[in-house]
Amino acid sequence: QVQLVESGGGLVQAGGSLRLSCVASGRAFSSYNIGWFRQAPGKEREFVGAISWSEGTTYYADSAKGRFAISRDNDKNTAYRQMNTLQPEGTAVYYCAATMAECLGTGGVAYDYWGRGTQDTVSS
Repeated sequence: QVQLVESGGGLVQAGGSLRLSCVASGRAFSSYNIGWFRQAPGKEREFVGAISWSEGTTYYADSAKGRFAISRDNDKNTAYRQMNTLQPEGTAVYYCAATMAECLGTGGVAYDYWGRGTQDTVSS
C-alpha cells in the first residue's frame, strides 16, 4: 500500500498561484501513476490531471490545460500540482491519488489510494 498526504493549500487572491505537494510513503512511489482531482463546494469530484510513473507523461482535463502543471520527483516520493492565474471558481478541495494501472485514468475508480485532500480558497 501507499499513503498519500497533500499539503500546500491555502488562501490566495484571484490571479495568484498555488503549488500543492503530494508526499507518498509505503510501497515504491515510482511505480504509481499519480492523479489530481478536485471537489468544489456543492459539486462532484472531478479529474484535473495525471502523471505517469515512468516517463512523467502528463494528461490534463480540458479545463486545466494551460493553467495547471503536474510534475513529480521520484527521489523525494513527491508529486506536485502547480496552478496559476487562479480564479474564485478554483476554490475546492484538491486530492492526489495513486494507481498502478498502466494508463492515466481520468475517473476516480481508476485509483486505488487517496490522500485526504487540501483546501484551496481563491478570494476575489
